[in-house]
Order: sequence, then C-alpha cells, then structure tokens
Amino acid sequence: MNRTSPLTHGRKSALTRRLIAAPPENLDVLLMEGTNLGSDKSCLSESDLEDAFVDLFRATAGRVFVAWSAQNVDRTVTLYRACLKTGRTLVVDLYTAEVMEVLAESPKLPRPGRDNLKVVITSAFARMYRRAGRETFVDQMAAHGISAASLQATPERWVVMVRPSLIRDYVRNRIAPNADDAWCWSMWRGYLKNDDGALVSRWFEKGGSRAVHIHTSGHASPAVLRLFAHAMNARQFVPIHGVAWDADTAGFPSIRRLADGESITL
Repeated sequence: MNRTSPLTHGRKSALTRRLIAAPPENLDVLLMEGTNLGSDKSCLSESDLEDAFVDLFRATAGRVFVAWSAQNVDRTVTLYRACLKTGRTLVVDLYTAEVMEVLAESPKLPRPGRDNLKVVITSAFARMYRRAGRETFVDQMAAHGISAASLQATPERWVVMVRPSLIRDYVRNRIAPNADDAWCWSMWRGYLKNDDGALVSRWFEKGGSRAVHIHTSGHASPAVLRLFAHAMNARQFVPIHGVAWDADTAGFPSIRRLADGESITL
C-alpha cells in the first residue's frame, strides 16, 4: 500500500489497517462521522505534508509562521520533523507545550526540552496560566522558552506558531512579518473566512509575506469510511456527523438515522 493511499492518511494509519484486518466481533452499533462524505477532497498523507514543509522552509530566507491546531498532534510532529531536516527550530506556545507534555509518555513524540524545539512564553498566555494556578507549569517551560523579541534575530532559524492571541504579543515586541518571511495556514481554508482567520491573513498581507496553504483533512476519505463500515459489520450503523448522509449512501451498510435527541435501544 503506497503512502498516498487513503488508508495511510494520518501518522497512526497502521492502527486503522489493523482494525480493518481484524475487526471486533458482534458489534451492536457503529457510530461514524462523515465529514468528507459527498466530496472529492484529496487526503494527502502527513508524510506528503512533511515534504512540502521541508521545501517551504528551504525556500524561505526569513521566518516561517504557521497556523495550526495545538490538538492536531500529527501536524505538530510533521512540522517538528521538517524542522529537524532543515535545521530550523519549531517555536510553539504554552498551550501546545502543555499538549506535548500530556502526551510525553510516548517517546516518539516531540516535547519541550528536545533539540530544535522552543516555547515562546508570551505575557498574555503566561498571565492566563498563572491566574489558573498553573505557575509551576509556566516556570517549568521557562527552561525551554524564548521571548517573542528573540524571534527578530536569526530569522532563518525559526518556524513560529501563530494565532490571533499570539499576534498581539508579537506586535508588542515589535515582531512584524516582512517579504523575507512566509506564512502557512495549516487548517481548513474555511476558517480563514472568520474573524480570527481574517486577522491573521491581514497581518501577513500588510508585511508582504508569502502565503502558502499546506494541509490535509483530519477526517477519513469516503473510500475509507465505506471500507471501515463494512469491516466492522455492526448490527446498526448510525451516522453522527456530516451533511451528505442523505445523498451519498451507496456502498454503506443499512443506515439507522437518528433525529437530534432520539434515543436508541441496544
């Protein structure tokens, strides 16, 4: 199976393959999302994205700012691996650092303290954590931290997380995008249309930075959804998310549709 196969979508795709090859027996109900159902959206692998980020990092003279979800652990790993390959340092915020620490029992995942990884400790985030009684965590991360102002020096070194709340602190520290920098939206394009996405976009447009979209959906492709549903062979198949369950049901087992608030008896 090649790496662009729909089954090799995420970094833990082997788990999906194993489950399909040896499904549990006698399932009563399978709840399945269908976000990508009814679309022909391509599902690139994280390895494909890693290659694209490597190319972007090498082609950029200055900093590369990236907007992605801290809870998208696969994407954090992808960015970190691309940094290792290009000699750059990934700069994450306190919340992303916390997600990494929670998952730190896995030795393969990056975490603060590793080479090529720093935590930018902005005043707003530090204040929020301290107000929540998390002073110890802020102090712990300070050992692996850098200030926002540090991002002005050696710009070719940094791959920097960006979001509206971080931009405010970057601006206070006189961090401004420029034509040598690039910025990447590594989330669904639709989020660019909301207020937060528009704010991020305007900040980089004002600085003349190159814009790039490197992303793949975190949701399974229609082909994988059908294959998985058949392999599970549940007595009842209940869709729980997606807008195309009425129009694109071919190839699925018999569907049990539930209205909002409707109960099901097992």
